[in-house]
Amino acid sequence: MKWKASKISTMRTWALLLVMIGMGIMVFGTSGILMFGEVGKIIAAVFMVFGIISCFISMGMYFYIGMLSTSAPVLECPECGKNTKVLGTTDRCMYCHTILTWDPKQATEKPTDSGSEVPLQSQS
Repeated sequence: MKWKASKISTMRTWALLLVMIGMGIMVFGTSGILMFGEVGKIIAAVFMVFGIISCFISMGMYFYIGMLSTSAPVLECPECGKNTKVLGTTDRCMYCHTILTWDPKQATEKPTDSGSEVPLQSQS
């Protein structure tokens, strides 16, 4: 499943899409001035307000994602070896999209170490 991404990356993608939609709405509304003359100014104002609301919602999403990102635990991905942030009990690696979990019941593969158990993350 190469198309699946981590939760943080997915939320950032939706926030970026919301910014682009808001900008598109504002540009589309501005074209109302050229097409409809005097009534187009009202159309442009309405679309401008909707576009700004969309951008403000996106800004709120980015703020929320940033707050989640600061408190997310970091672990090293067993596949690619890079540090990645995990939200919830299961998430995907931000780089190689490997499914990661904190819950041993949901893990599909047991480690093949010679009896030494190493914790996934050290709490500081």
